[in-house]
Amino acid sequence: MTRPLAEVTAELTGPGQLFEMEEIDVRGVRTRTWKHAPKDVRALLEMSRFHGENVFIAYEDEHITFEEHFRRAVTLANRLVDEYGVQKGDRVALAMRNFPEWIVSFFGAAAAGAVVVPLNAWWTRQELEYGLSDSGAKVLIADGERAERLAGVDVPMIVARAEGDLPAGARAFADVLGEVRADVTMPAIDLHPDDDATIFYTSGTTGKPKGALVTQRNLGQSPMTVAYALLRTAMRAGKTAAEAAGPRRVTLLTVPLFHVTGCFAVLTATVFTGGQLVLMYKWDPDRALQLIEREKVTVFNGVPTNAWQLLSAPSFGKYDISSLNSVSYGGAPAPPKLVERITELLPKRTPGNGYGMTETTALAVFNGGVDYLERPESIGLPVAIVDAKVVGPGGEDLPAGEVGELCVKGANVIKGYWNRPDATAMTFVDGWLHTGDMARIDEDGFIYIVDRAKDMLIRGGENIYCAEVEAAFFEHPAVDDAAVIGIPHDELGEEVGAVVCLKPGARATQEELREFLAERIAHFKVPARIWFREQELPRNPGGKILKTHLRKEILGA
Repeated sequence: MTRPLAEVTAELTGPGQLFEMEEIDVRGVRTRTWKHAPKDVRALLEMSRFHGENVFIAYEDEHITFEEHFRRAVTLANRLVDEYGVQKGDRVALAMRNFPEWIVSFFGAAAAGAVVVPLNAWWTRQELEYGLSDSGAKVLIADGERAERLAGVDVPMIVARAEGDLPAGARAFADVLGEVRADVTMPAIDLHPDDDATIFYTSGTTGKPKGALVTQRNLGQSPMTVAYALLRTAMRAGKTAAEAAGPRRVTLLTVPLFHVTGCFAVLTATVFTGGQLVLMYKWDPDRALQLIEREKVTVFNGVPTNAWQLLSAPSFGKYDISSLNSVSYGGAPAPPKLVERITELLPKRTPGNGYGMTETTALAVFNGGVDYLERPESIGLPVAIVDAKVVGPGGEDLPAGEVGELCVKGANVIKGYWNRPDATAMTFVDGWLHTGDMARIDEDGFIYIVDRAKDMLIRGGENIYCAEVEAAFFEHPAVDDAAVIGIPHDELGEEVGAVVCLKPGARATQEELREFLAERIAHFKVPARIWFREQELPRNPGGKILKTHLRKEILGA
């Protein structure tokens, strides 16, 4: 029997409980927060040391304990301060795969008081240079592949896991770290919850990514939000709080750490709970099954595409994955058929679907367990510190059942965009984040995403703003007009498609345009299909391209 939401919420958030809440003033707005959350990233790192010799990170044959990680991170923090002159508020950029050094660098730079800037490792050199320039990064920590891509960049570079020679002037990560002592202490830096903590770049609606500015409070609240959502799900199903806590979580991370899902929904939550994080060099469903068996993984976390591919792998059934008790995903709409597949192939495992954005420091709404099985088309219920509403075109609140733009408010909502006051003012209004998603909320508070107000598509969990791809098209001398649309795809959810009009007398092939774009935008943004159109693109009286007409014309839908 499903326990009432109000009853579970009261039990979890009551006075003296871990998830007790308090209302405080955040930038002039009264906001509910987790009262016992870490106040900043240094506090979270200090807490991690209590987990001592438990394995924190598993990567290939490497296993790093919490104590070892703490010493490496704090040692790096001191090196950044003493040798690179990093001061509180300086930006330190990361550009690498999901290596252990990414995690050490994230916490090390943060412990030094720096604002950490995780850059998309799939970006081209041009895109990476933009992130470095826009953020004003003082130091770049990269892996060998990204270091080679950025050779000659005018930022001091520290390089991890390089297979060849380092770029001129760069230093090896191991050399910078040097001796790691047991008695290492953090640099004397005083952080405040309202201080800037990280900058995550989101795809730009006008062609250039925006830096989402996460505060120390946002960061500290994020692991509490994840833990609360999981406990609420288990207790709704009838478990006690002790039963819901369950055994130590071993999580297989299948998404990049440079996204908020990987960083905040998984990494900081693992640090907070003392779990183990299993990293992959790159996503591969067969390798994932091997790792689940070898590391006794209990939680599979990724985007719906990862879960679908795992269950569809030819080797599924060849490995012992009995340790796996939870399959969670987010970052993209999940087809209801995925729930059916999980319950069929992984009976008694708990499915979960999270909703959040870079602007909500990852998780804001969660649908799991019995709720998900009963309402697989819903993104679920907001966590206790989050308020949600839908508004009409004039910003008016709409009643239950009516469709409008989804807005959320809470201590997880970021302060705004780095050096973008206009964009910040448009998106964040009186503490409410305007998500750009069209939704409805039913009488029980469950949220259903209906459509996206923004001109955006989601490919395998990656947000792609059409305007960014279109802007790259317009750099080609043969292109007169272009429109980017989403193409339905069984595994990825959507693929990128484009309709292009060439200038009179100009010639270009689909492959030529794809190669041209690949030099300017990340590979996952390059259209899988390009259609050429002789007549002008259809537009409304205001000049906006009628993409619904194009989709119907091209795709028949």
